[in-house]
Amino acid sequence: MLEKKITNSILAHLRTISDCFCWKEHGSPYSTAGLPDIICCLGGRFLAFEVKTDNGKTTTLQDRTLSRIRSAGGVAYVVRSLDEVKLILRNQEGFE
Repeated sequence: MLEKKITNSILAHLRTISDCFCWKEHGSPYSTAGLPDIICCLGGRFLAFEVKTDNGKTTTLQDRTLSRIRSAGGVAYVVRSLDEVKLILRNQEGFE
């Protein structure tokens, strides 16, 4: 499955959750390099998802950004499917 389709399915699911605000981060010369694909606030907590295909790999900059988010108290994951995101949300205290 293409990364775009995975991203769109995750966004569609997140948008069905009443206390979730999320968006797709589009890279541009004016954005911060390395930001994850999906940024959201769910139940007052910051979450970030870097979406990859089954064979996709993160860059060093993406890994560093995910680590910085975690160090700041946010939740950040590399995900490859909507089912993986649903599992993450089920396992996070207070998300479901």
